Amino acid sequence: MASSVQNNRVSPSSYCACCRTCNMWCWRALKWLPVLLIVSIVTWSYYAYVLQLCIFTIESTVQQCVYLVLYHILFIMFAWSYWRTIFANIKSIPDKYKLPEEELEKLLSADTEEAQRTVLENYAKDLPIVTRTMSGSVRYCNRCVLVKPDRAHHCSICARCVLKMDHHCPWVNNCVCFHNYKFFMLFLGYALLYCIFIMSTCLPYFIRFWKGDFGAAGSSGRYHIVFAFFVALMFAVSLGSLFGYHCYLVSHNRTTLEAFRAPMFRGGADKNGFSIGAYKNFKEVFGNSPNLWFLPVFTSLGDGCEYPVRREHQLQTFTTAPDGLGYESMGTTRSSFGDGIVYPVPQQDEDTESLLSSERWDRWGERARPFDERESSSYDEL
Repeated sequence: MASSVQNNRVSPSSYCACCRTCNMWCWRALKWLPVLLIVSIVTWSYYAYVLQLCIFTIESTVQQCVYLVLYHILFIMFAWSYWRTIFANIKSIPDKYKLPEEELEKLLSADTEEAQRTVLENYAKDLPIVTRTMSGSVRYCNRCVLVKPDRAHHCSICARCVLKMDHHCPWVNNCVCFHNYKFFMLFLGYALLYCIFIMSTCLPYFIRFWKGDFGAAGSSGRYHIVFAFFVALMFAVSLGSLFGYHCYLVSHNRTTLEAFRAPMFRGGADKNGFSIGAYKNFKEVFGNSPNLWFLPVFTSLGDGCEYPVRREHQLQTFTTAPDGLGYESMGTTRSSFGDGIVYPVPQQDEDTESLLSSERWDRWGERARPFDERESSSYDEL
């Protein structure tokens, strides 16, 4: 009897594993709630506008056709951009930034913090990186075991490092980063136009409702139209401020993280370190082809790892380049993407910069583990 009871018991390890699995799936499901909320609101707005306003309320056939055509153009572009932002293929950091086994062994076997930093500095000297931590050392991610490319950060929600991370957006359940930043900008822009269009076309009927002269429309239908006006107005205000802020960031070639904390170069922090002029900054996100600027098709320049920087942050001496991008380049390399942008090449024989010893480090057992406290701030892990 005792043996049968004992056999029916669940072992503590199995119970913990089941709990972790359940928590993981519950957390994944909860992260989709903001997206489902947006989809629900958009679905209801389609019903309120197309059926209640255009079909049941508007009497003029010409006006109906014009409204429906313009509405569906904005609706399709908005939905397409939103879809691409959510389901964009966020590629992982290239393998050349990941520490090989032998380098990781050197890092773990180092006895002092200075030795650990020297290992990272020696490995990173062949990588095209120009940014550093607040203490001047190489930016390194303990969780992903890699040297961070310029503008890359670790997202604690996605549990990985992301190229040119802007922020983690719960409304798209994804990181806004190099691979979907253009889609995110188009999503904000088309969502704003979508709300403004609904608001402006519903305004005359809202005024009629306010005056008590709504005509023969059904009571439920007119309330849908009035609510559509208020919801569009509310979202237009919030989207307008957010879209305007990101337009400002694009024009200055900054991410949201870099706006909160300027990137650190060897010469110090510089919030405009990656800015190459408003028009060129725009093309870095939207590409060289004007025909594709306003379509949610990936056209961003570069590979997400290397970026043009201002002259004082480049690693070598420069002379005038023929590409018209304002760079003075010698000893530079061009991207294999054919974008025409000149990228800095790391100095192969550059003296290893002395690493400061004032930084706090975490510990792996008895060994010191390289960990920049500032690099793991809440801004990095939004």
